[in-house]
Amino acid sequence: MEDSHNKIILQSPALLKYILETSSYPREHEQLRELREATVKEYKKMSSMNVPVDEGQLLSMFLKVINAKKTIEVGVFTGYSLLTTALALPPDGHITAIDSDREAYDFGLQFIRKAGVDHKINFIKADALSALDDLVNREKEENSFDFAFVDAKKDDYLKYHEKLLKLVKIGGIIAYDNTLWFGSVVFSKDDEMEGWPDWLRISRKQVREFNSFLATDSRIELALVSIGDGLTLCRRLY
Repeated sequence: MEDSHNKIILQSPALLKYILETSSYPREHEQLRELREATVKEYKKMSSMNVPVDEGQLLSMFLKVINAKKTIEVGVFTGYSLLTTALALPPDGHITAIDSDREAYDFGLQFIRKAGVDHKINFIKADALSALDDLVNREKEENSFDFAFVDAKKDDYLKYHEKLLKLVKIGGIIAYDNTLWFGSVVFSKDDEMEGWPDWLRISRKQVREFNSFLATDSRIELALVSIGDGLTLCRRLY
C-alpha cells in the first residue's frame, strides 16, 4: 500500500524518471540541486514536503512570464519553492515567506545565501493565519502582491484564500499546492481508503471541499494542473 501513497500524481515510475532525467535535472539550478539532495539526506521521507523539480521549473517560468516582483509564500519547509521563486524574481524582487518552523528554513538558508538571493526574502516565523492577518491590516500591503504560493495546513486553505484575495492584486495569481492530495481526491468516502493513514484521510476531505469551493468562486479564474501532487492556479478577477 505504501507505493499507492506516492505524492507524485504521475504513477508511471519510468515516465517520471524520463521527465526528470531528460528535462528537469539538467536544467535544475546548482543550489536547488544541493538543497534538494541535502533535504533528502536530513529529512528522509519528509523531504517530499518540498515541491518536485518539474513543478518548481513550471513555477519559475510562470513567475517570469507574469513579471512578478513581489510575492508571498505560505509554508516554506527547507525552501525549495522559496529559492526557486527568489531565483526567478528580478534583483529588486521581494518575497514575504511565512512558516512556524524556523529550524527547517535555517537549514535551507545556507543554499539560499550561496545562490546570492537571500536579500530578497523576509522570513516571518509565525502561524500563517496570524501573519496574513497582520499583512491585511497594513493598508499598504493590500492589493500589492503579484503572486502567492501556498503549501501549508490543508484545513486552513479556505481561510488563506480569503485573506490572500485581499493581498494579491487584481490579475495576480494564487497557487495552491497538493490539491490532488496523493490522488486520494477521487475517493468520495473514507471507507474507500482502507490502509491509508488517518492524516491522509482527514486532509482528503478538506482538499475536496476546497477544490469544490474554488470551482464556484466567481472572483477567480481557475486552472488545476496535474503536476506534482496537484497545483491549482487562481487568477484574481476582482
